[in-house]
Amino acid sequence: MDVAERIEAYLASQPEPKQAELRELDRRIRALAPDAELWFLDGTDDTGRVVTNPNIGYGRRTTTLAGGRTRDFYRIGLTANTGGISVYVMGLPDREHLRSTFGATIGKATVTGYCIRFRRLADVDLEVLEAAIRAGL
Repeated sequence: MDVAERIEAYLASQPEPKQAELRELDRRIRALAPDAELWFLDGTDDTGRVVTNPNIGYGRRTTTLAGGRTRDFYRIGLTANTGGISVYVMGLPDREHLRSTFGATIGKATVTGYCIRFRRLADVDLEVLEAAIRAGL
C-alpha cells in the first residue's frame, strides 16, 4: 500500500465527525503546500510496538540529532487522539515561537512548543491555524 492509500485508510478509520474534520484539515494543508512530500507514520517503532498515534505528515525537514547524526522528518503533522485532533508544527526557530505567536489568538486550543491540540475545528480560528501551519512550512 502506498502512502496515499495508507493516509486514506487512516482517515476512513476515524469515526465521524472527527473523520470529516481530519479530511478538512488534510485538504487545507495540501492546499497550502501542494508539492509537499506526504508521510504516513503508523505509530509503531522498529520492533512493531505501538509508541504513538498514527499520523500524517507533510513536507520534509532534516534535523541533526545528538551525536551529529541526521534524520529526515515531516514539517507538519496531523493526528487524531482521544481528546480531539493535534497539529504538529516542526522546525520552528525556538520552542516558544508557536505559543507566543499563535497561542493567544487561535481559540480554544492547547499550544505547546510544537503542537496545537483542540477538541474540534469549531474551537479554533482556522485563519490563525493556517498561519501557524504556514510558519512550519
